[in-house]
Amino acid sequence: MASCGGGLREPPNEQAVLNIYEAMRSELSQIYSNITDLEMQVSEHSLVINAIQPLDQSRKCFRMIGGVLVERTVRGAPSCPAQQGRARGGCEEALRDVGEEEERYDGV
Repeated sequence: MASCGGGLREPPNEQAVLNIYEAMRSELSQIYSNITDLEMQVSEHSLVINAIQPLDQSRKCFRMIGGVLVERTVRGAPSCPAQQGRARGGCEEALRDVGEEEERYDGV
């Protein structure tokens, strides 16, 4: 007579628990991978910013945009600090996501 929608539910089997754990681990791994990519972008932008700061503003420089090499001048490359800021912001957001996910997983 037990099974009519009440409060008791069947405990999950070992395979279901393992599947949930693997999904959680995969999700965290993906977030950590995104953090690593964003940290590399921040580092690369810092290198570029430090390299072009002392240069003449009319000097040519090149930038890769979507796999296409684009010619600019040093004066026309002020987007580097803005992009670095966006990458840094994305990294901070991903770190918050990791914290939230870990808290959520601790409750499971």
